[in-house]
Amino acid sequence: MILLLLLNVAIIVVLSAVIENSPSLNDAIWDTKESLRNNFQTNFFRSGRNLIIPLFLIADVAVLYWRLIRRYRQMQLRHIISELHYIAEGNYDHRIPFELRGDLSRVVTSINGLVDSTVAAIEDERRIEQSKDELITNVSHDIRTPLTSIIGYLGLIEDGQYQTDEEILKYTHTAYVKAKQMKSLVEDLFEYTKVRQPTVPINMISFDMVQLIEQLAADFELEADKKGIEIEVVTKEKQLLMDGDTEKLVRVFNNLFTNAFKYGKGATKLVIQLEKVGTEAVIVVKNNGAEIPKYALDSLFDRFYRVEESRNQATGGTGLGLAITQGIVALHGGYIYAKSNPDWTSFIIHLPLTRNPKPKELAKVDETKEI
Repeated sequence: MILLLLLNVAIIVVLSAVIENSPSLNDAIWDTKESLRNNFQTNFFRSGRNLIIPLFLIADVAVLYWRLIRRYRQMQLRHIISELHYIAEGNYDHRIPFELRGDLSRVVTSINGLVDSTVAAIEDERRIEQSKDELITNVSHDIRTPLTSIIGYLGLIEDGQYQTDEEILKYTHTAYVKAKQMKSLVEDLFEYTKVRQPTVPINMISFDMVQLIEQLAADFELEADKKGIEIEVVTKEKQLLMDGDTEKLVRVFNNLFTNAFKYGKGATKLVIQLEKVGTEAVIVVKNNGAEIPKYALDSLFDRFYRVEESRNQATGGTGLGLAITQGIVALHGGYIYAKSNPDWTSFIIHLPLTRNPKPKELAKVDETKEI
């Protein structure tokens, strides 16, 4: 305020000196005042102070207002910076609480959004790391168990700790079975890795889903008879043409049928229902075996998850079958989920009848047309 008053005094002194030393400027100012006096019929403009002082007051108020607004925004900016430092110290659950206007409001909104996305990225990274750790643990366990048996039985043969040829055959047979378990795990891991990649190539062809289901039911009929299970295909459709990779879809139904035989304790029926709903094919694979607990339904499609948690190779597979199934269905643009009650355990698959081409494929088609 004092500086502003001093600046006003200095400007007045300088203007007075300039006017006194310039007769032409003095005459011009006098003519202007006379003109104003004659036009407005008042002597108010005869005195220069009456004209200059209001102008200086208006200028001073404008400068003060500008300075106060600037100081206020600087204070807001300092608060924002201090809040940022607080968040940067690891307090990621904190958000800048100020409600501002203008550009600072957009800055605060952007900062809070950036913190939210950073926290989400950190949580995703933690989940990925946890998932990797679980993957390593599960694979290590599932490989170590059969590998220990293989080494043990082959070690007995190597050390000559056998009495008859029948014992050698028993040892080698056990080692062979365990080696097949390891091979199955490696193949499932390879397949799981492939179907989880969105860029994995799929051989899409047009086929009849009704015919495919009936053929698969016939292929599994012998195994079902051994388990005392009756396979039944239920559909009103005589033909249901759709696009898909039949090799991969066969893997889907193989996994579901095998799971029904292996885990559907007490089941006597395996029913495959097929219907067309709008632009989708809805396939239900259900059995009347033991109910799956509700707590397990949401985790059924997680890799290495087993309802039977002991991870015993005698009662469970690799724990990758349903994860692979979900991945294949997703590659076709569909989805799968499970329901279970005391009467039926059902796996419901929704598949689009026609596949929407990817942008890269559309680009290739456009290039072909241009050629």
